[in-house]
Amino acid sequence: MRKHIATVAIAATSALCAVGIFSFSSPAPDNSQPVVYVYKQITAVESVIPGGLGRSRILTTDDNGQMLEKELKNFYSMVGINFENIANNDRVIVDRLNDYSAQGWELVQVTTATNQQSSGGSSSGGIFITRYIFRKPK
Repeated sequence: MRKHIATVAIAATSALCAVGIFSFSSPAPDNSQPVVYVYKQITAVESVIPGGLGRSRILTTDDNGQMLEKELKNFYSMVGINFENIANNDRVIVDRLNDYSAQGWELVQVTTATNQQSSGGSSSGGIFITRYIFRKPK
């Protein structure tokens, strides 16, 4: 009976060691070609100049190198921040993102930046820029 228990213990230990060794071994190397992507960028420029004096746009470049512009609303009206304009811009931008997604483009990065203009020590406005980087296999 003791021999049987010792044999079972040795077999169990050996099995655990084998599982441990194989679980940490690296998989076979992948010799397939790397995926080559094409990229597309969308830039949203939103003005924070009050009263609609700024130029807010969403910009893309088509496959022929032509710039495509779609007008966006400014963040501020004469009385302050305009949440309706922001909601409008959100709809336009999301519609564009959905269009590219439906065409097979994958959104891989979003970056933002601001630029504030000032003159004579006071702020006279600025812009808020968001860049959306898409890719899809070539």
